[in-house]
Amino acid sequence: MKKNSGFNTKLVHGGQQPDVLMSVNPPIYQSSTFSFKNADHGAACFAGESDGYIYSRLGNPTVRVLEDAVAALENGAGGIACASGMGAVTTVYLAYLSQGAHIVSTDAVYGASRSVLEKHFSRFGVEASFVDTSQPEQIEAAIRPNTKLLYVETPANPTITITDIALCADIAHKHGLRLVVDNTFCSPYLQKPLDLGADIVLHSITKFINGHADVVGGVIVAKTEADHKLLYNVMTSMGPNMDPHQAFLVIRGLKTLSIRMERAQENAMKIAAWLESHPKVAWVRYPGLKSHPQYDLAQKQQSGAGAMISFGLKGGLKAGKVLMDNVQLAALAVSLGGVETLIQHPASMTHSKVSSEAKLKAGISDDLVRYSVGIEDVEDLIEDLDHALSCITE
Repeated sequence: MKKNSGFNTKLVHGGQQPDVLMSVNPPIYQSSTFSFKNADHGAACFAGESDGYIYSRLGNPTVRVLEDAVAALENGAGGIACASGMGAVTTVYLAYLSQGAHIVSTDAVYGASRSVLEKHFSRFGVEASFVDTSQPEQIEAAIRPNTKLLYVETPANPTITITDIALCADIAHKHGLRLVVDNTFCSPYLQKPLDLGADIVLHSITKFINGHADVVGGVIVAKTEADHKLLYNVMTSMGPNMDPHQAFLVIRGLKTLSIRMERAQENAMKIAAWLESHPKVAWVRYPGLKSHPQYDLAQKQQSGAGAMISFGLKGGLKAGKVLMDNVQLAALAVSLGGVETLIQHPASMTHSKVSSEAKLKAGISDDLVRYSVGIEDVEDLIEDLDHALSCITE
């Protein structure tokens, strides 16, 4: 495959090298360890003078295919696959946040990405400030002499707030910080943070990249070889490495990313417009609607609006519970980005460990319902929502 191949060609062929049997799909190297040709070869592998494999925590051929494929899609120097999205997030934190360090992060960031800082890294003297990163003046005001990272999630989970990545890169680099972007909601198909100036991009590949709700995983892609080496050394030392069978399944899911995303976001646009016109719906946040506060930025920064919708009901939390208890096609479940449609209540589920004060400040209101649109027939999804909304009587 050529380096300048198209996106869909990279999806199908990225990272793959012919094996001895010339298999079309990469083999599952389900081995904990690898033997050496001789003592000199073993020594060269441990010295980093050979690209051979040693032990699957330190590198695995199947996992390498996935790492190289996602790195190619994000136009990065190298990828690092982890056992979970939080394994990827924590690896980034561990690489750059030492005792006394400070991080500035999106206030509406994924709940676990926030709580691990507040409840665990804080025990080791790491401080965190959470601000609305769509407002650059709030970022500037939060930066301190000991700030090491600017960590942005865009679109944010679950408010769908959009942050200007290029502007954040300018701010971060002016202050000598690295910019990290969680690109989970968009995937590389709709947004490329490294091209916009970010230093590191990460994904929960449990979501759109895998796309089938059957694998948990994470991946980090660094823009430079130096950052890739640092992050890889942290990951292999701490051990949140991905299993080769996990990687095989994600490689399979990755091949259909663009097709799935196109269908899901086509559905999402129709559903968002329908919700916005419904008399029981108070508000809708979807980047494809002109009513979205950062609609123009989304048009500039993303190549599509994505498949995530947040909305609130005029009846508040009580009405939201009725809705979620009466949908029949959408599954009441956390996670997102699969072929099936999911619905959930962030304030009591994914962000339940975030304090009430912090949730309110971040815009995670009790009436907020998060809807991950799948690839089902859109008419069936709208009918499902219409039925559930009709059950709201107050």
